[in-house]
Parts: sequence; structure tokens; C-alpha cells
Amino acid sequence: MAQAVRRVAVTGAAGYLGRAVLAELGRACHGFEQIVALDLRPAPAAVWQPGVVWERADVRDGAGLAQLFAAYRPDAVVHLASVPEPPAGMSRQAQYAVDVLGTRNVIAAALGAGVRHLVYTSSGAAYGYHPDNPVPLREEHPLRGNEEFPYAWHKRLAEAELRAAREHHPELRQLLLRLCTVLGPGLRNQITALWSGPVVIGVRGSASPFSLIWDRDVARCIALGLRAGASGVYNLAGAGTISLREMAALARKPFLPLPPVALAAGLGLARRLGLSRHGPEQLGFLRYRPVLAADAIATRLGFRPRLASREVFALWLAAAQGLPEPACMRRPQEPAPLQGPSPPAAVQPPPPAARPASDAVPAAGGTAR
Repeated sequence: MAQAVRRVAVTGAAGYLGRAVLAELGRACHGFEQIVALDLRPAPAAVWQPGVVWERADVRDGAGLAQLFAAYRPDAVVHLASVPEPPAGMSRQAQYAVDVLGTRNVIAAALGAGVRHLVYTSSGAAYGYHPDNPVPLREEHPLRGNEEFPYAWHKRLAEAELRAAREHHPELRQLLLRLCTVLGPGLRNQITALWSGPVVIGVRGSASPFSLIWDRDVARCIALGLRAGASGVYNLAGAGTISLREMAALARKPFLPLPPVALAAGLGLARRLGLSRHGPEQLGFLRYRPVLAADAIATRLGFRPRLASREVFALWLAAAQGLPEPACMRRPQEPAPLQGPSPPAAVQPPPPAARPASDAVPAAGGTAR
């Protein structure tokens, strides 16, 4: 039986998902004695809560991270720090340093401090955006995160770091969650921009199905996983999908599917004019959406998201339009206690050693990948 987790450290705590996770971990029902919130950014005033200690931390600083873990001695670490949307001017090398080398540093610091449990939020993007992706994608399918998409590529490389740690350090239990698109009321980012304009633009001949997960469902899964000492590699997504055309219909906006060639030309022109950082290669992001199967986490751990993909979008849309919450929010919440440690979900065998992208920081030492 796993020992109870009392002290939890959270990297990336000031980010959108980090704030949701802190709010969930701070609920009295979970019984955590101390939560250490780690981030380069200062703590947002709105998320200050009793029992949470904020520390400035940079996952790229392995020595500093090790000192903090040694000082606070967390039983578990929730590693959320990553760069899904790089700010203007952030190089691919800097993104790699956070996403991949930062993950390596978190693993090393956790092992050095005797941490027993590591929860990591990966992404469905790690499967890659490919025309031959299985529908749906399951945990045993290979990770083929595209090198032209830094976030997808880096999640693939970070998972290689974690896989090596599982092989060489089984004493550090891992719960790895491959998330689909995370959405909640008030969120604004490059993905919500796809359906926030006056016209929703799609790719002709592509349904562009989105798997969505409510931010609070992710936070709840993490908290319950910590309490249960759960381990394994799992997809996490709301039931079903919703297409861009369906989103446009719900939002009562026109839907305009453009030919792939026209969209690629437009993206290329926008980048040349400095209007967008994205180029024609981003077309695959819309054409070949990864659709995740999330039955393994329900079968093995007993966790089912409260909201389906279409309901997640309806909740976001109601908030965006200033409307009352949809009827799905009045549905009684089913209890979803995760089970304790169990045989992990089937995962693909380790791929050949992945190399960093051409302008990435060279890997230096550490565990073989």
C-alpha cells in the first residue's frame, strides 16, 4: 500500500492549469498538509490560499530546484511547467530548455530528495499530427510528435526522459497524463482564437475534430491520483469530440472551410508580413487532430471526466458570451475515486534515441534516453 502523500510541490504553478490544480489541491477533502507552488512568475493575487507556499523557481536551474526539493521534502511532485505558447522572441532553444531539460532536472531533483510520486502532464500532441494517426489514439500507439511543432516534439522528448526514469528508478512512481486540449471558462489562447473571431475558418475536406477536457477535470484527476498513489501512462480526454463546424454552429457563427492550398498560402504570407509566427507547416495542426481514447484510465483507475468534449465547449462558450452555465453543470457529479497503484497502461517500446531539434540545447549527461 502506498504511503499517504502529505506534501506536494507543483511546478508551473502560476500558469493557467497550475492555478486550477492549486485550487483543487487546496480543498480540505484532499488532506494535503503543505503545497509548495513553484514558478518563475510571481503568485497571482487571486490564487493565494492557506497552506500554499510560493517559491520562485526555474526548472532550467537544476541546482536551485534540487535545493528547494531538499528544503521542503515533498512526498510528490506535479510537473506542469512547459511552454505550450512561447512568447514573442523566445527561441526554440529556450523552449527546449524548459520542456525537456527542465523535465530532466525535475526528475533528478525528485530522486535526490526522495520524492515518491511524480505526476506529469504530457499532451496528445506527443502522438503527432499525421494523416495516418489511428482514430482514436491509445496509449500503446507510438509517439511521433512532429519536429516542426516544438511543443509536440518536446513532449515526445520529455516522455523519453520519463520513460528512462521509470526503467532505472522504479522507486519513483509516475502518473503520466496525456491531455487533449484543456479548456475552461475565461481561457484565451491561440487555440480558442480559432473559434473566437466573427467567422470560424476550417480546412476543406478535414473535420478537425477536437478532443476537449475541462480544466477542473484535469485538476481533479491529478488530486485524486496523488491521494491514491496511482501510476501508469494514460490519455485524459472528455468523451467524444467536437468539430470546428459544430463549434461554429453552437456559437451561431458562419463556418468557412478553405482549401488547404489557400490556407497554407495565407499562413505563409502572414508570417512574411510579421502578422503571425505560424507558417504553412501549422496546417497539419488542424488537418490531423489527434483524437484520444480515454477508456484506459476509466477501466484501470476508475476516473471519468465529468464533462464530455461538447459540454466543455458549451461551458467555455457560455462564459465567453456572458450566458448562464449550460445544463450539464447542473448534473450531479459522480464520485470518481482513483484506485491505488496498478499495472501501468500498455506503452509503446522505447523508440530510437531522439535527437534534439537543430537549434536545441545539446543533451549533457544524465540518464540515457
